[in-house]
Amino acid sequence: MTYRVFLAEDEAALRTQLITLLERNGYTCAAAESFGRVSDQALAWGAQLVLLDLNLPGCDGQLICRELRRRAPQLPIVVLTSRDSLLDELASMQMGADDFLTKPCHPQILLARLARLLQRAYPAQGLPSLRQGPLEVDLGRGCARSGGREVPLTRNETRLLQRLLEQPGEIVSRGALMDALWQSDAFVDDNTLTVNMTRLRKKLEELELPDCLHTRRGQGYQLCL
Repeated sequence: MTYRVFLAEDEAALRTQLITLLERNGYTCAAAESFGRVSDQALAWGAQLVLLDLNLPGCDGQLICRELRRRAPQLPIVVLTSRDSLLDELASMQMGADDFLTKPCHPQILLARLARLLQRAYPAQGLPSLRQGPLEVDLGRGCARSGGREVPLTRNETRLLQRLLEQPGEIVSRGALMDALWQSDAFVDDNTLTVNMTRLRKKLEELELPDCLHTRRGQGYQLCL
């Protein structure tokens, strides 16, 4: 499941850092363009989680939190703020926040908190299966299927195949695919990507899907089924 995270953060540098972190970890992100109607923007975009600063220009983040909670009772809301008093945390919780984190927050702590909230809020969705033509990829089990055959996938192979299936028939750049591998514990370089793509191609051949993963020199890779 690719979750949609909406950010209400006015500090441009931090907003960019957060979006980069979240997108590298599989989230789809959007940010408030103005701060007068944050709840309208978040809900119109279809946010599945809101990351909310309290210190926003011209408005009170806690009131935004209350408005979001009133209009979307099940929507996870995480307050990320430089305000670190107990009163601020209590007030945020009373307004409907699900979690309260102070800046600066370690990236892995933030990711862990978001993942926990999303799993709790959307338990039935879990990790889906993606399909294109005869190929089905089970993200939860880490395997690929076609024509009654099944092959296991490593974590990196799963991430790469997911990224390719998100843009069916399109060329996906090497940079975008390396970003998909960025979550791995292993060092990621250009050779790491090449090795993983070679292994993935062999897995697809085992499913009797040869010649479906194309290398586009100077551009990236393309999955055609």
